[in-house]
Amino acid sequence: MASMNPALRYRVIRVYKEMLFMGREYPQGYDYFKTRLHKAFDSQKHLTDESQIMKGIERAEFVKKEIEALYFLKRYRTLRHRYDAF
Repeated sequence: MASMNPALRYRVIRVYKEMLFMGREYPQGYDYFKTRLHKAFDSQKHLTDESQIMKGIERAEFVKKEIEALYFLKRYRTLRHRYDAF
């Protein structure tokens, strides 16, 4: 990991922290999310090729957007349930 491009390392750490922050609201709990996230990133730590690392970052960004969409859907359903009752 010492030979990794510092800019890529920063991006990997940033997306990891952003996803970890998003995990606070995960339905199955923060501990579940944290362990799964750590396993996912840990399984890719052997990558050294910059193009492969970029693909991993893009995949992580996609997953982050999917989680965000699920949170918005959950919030939408909650609000709709509250206000449709009237």
